[in-house]
Amino acid sequence: MAGISEVARLAGVSTATVSRALSGNGSVSALTRDKVERAAAELDYVVSSTASGLASGRTRNIGVVMPFVNRWYFGEVLEGAQAALRRRGYDLTLYSLSSSPDIRSSLFDDFLLRKRVDAVLAICVKLAPHEIGTLLGLGKPVVGVGGPMDGVPTLSIDDVEVARLATEHLLGLGHTRIALISDTDEPETNFHIASDRFRGYQLAMADAGARADPALFRRADFTVAGGHAAARDLLAAPSRPTAIFAASDEMAIGAMLAARDAGLSVPRDLSVVGVDDHELAGFFGLSTVAQFPRRQGERAAERILDGLTPGRTDGGLDVRVPVQLVTRTSTAPPADAGVRAAPHGSGSSSGSAATP
Repeated sequence: MAGISEVARLAGVSTATVSRALSGNGSVSALTRDKVERAAAELDYVVSSTASGLASGRTRNIGVVMPFVNRWYFGEVLEGAQAALRRRGYDLTLYSLSSSPDIRSSLFDDFLLRKRVDAVLAICVKLAPHEIGTLLGLGKPVVGVGGPMDGVPTLSIDDVEVARLATEHLLGLGHTRIALISDTDEPETNFHIASDRFRGYQLAMADAGARADPALFRRADFTVAGGHAAARDLLAAPSRPTAIFAASDEMAIGAMLAARDAGLSVPRDLSVVGVDDHELAGFFGLSTVAQFPRRQGERAAERILDGLTPGRTDGGLDVRVPVQLVTRTSTAPPADAGVRAAPHGSGSSSGSAATP
């Protein structure tokens, strides 16, 4: 494993400068810090948390709070955060938040205060004002992912715009009978993700002069099984949709499997679009709106570390992160649209922002 001397040599600075840049102690220019961090990442150099902690009085440990540990999106955000923290010699302690009020109270009123953490990263967990106040009062910076929180720097996507982008893609292909598979908002997050995506779908339909038929809405739980059950019900109706917008890729994959079970071809008989760019989306040829969760985790961790570094400036409170429409082979014009255009080729893309 590379040592501090190798990092200093690659960055063209002294070992003392490397120590200051990676520990957050002392004055280092932004340009120099960036060179040192790039050199450390290239050499896979990890700061000694013991030595740095003794020098700074910090634990070099970040508490991460999230509602689920077994879902792809949350795992990707966590991976990104862990990678960014590891590059700077920080560890993390993971807290899985139960929906039980007693467990939540114990977590915020006891564990996060008693445990030795320098800051808290809340992934799709909306903290109450008293929870935020307690943490900040103890000098523990807080950064959130997933939605805005009063007084807390957060990173999130625009879920209304995400749904508009997906729905407009289907409308642009000529679909007007578009079903939506979504859900009510889960109590663990409270960021209105599902309702915002429902609103974006409605706005896109209205702008196109198409009717958002209530009979084409089904609830599901953001899982493959949930999407499969919802789509199976939709496709069994006398007047089935020609396209489905599912509010997550896992539900969209479930819808594609339901179409196969019903003897339908995707996209000839049914177009399907999702949200996420799940690791299986390319395998299924699924058109989707990518939200880059791993990069969200990296950026959130970087903001926490900036907040722990003297002289670093804050990038604002509610920061919107980019998304991108990725078109693959699961979407095409409806079969009754006259002369059919060829399905969108795998890997072509457009969107509201470039890949971060």
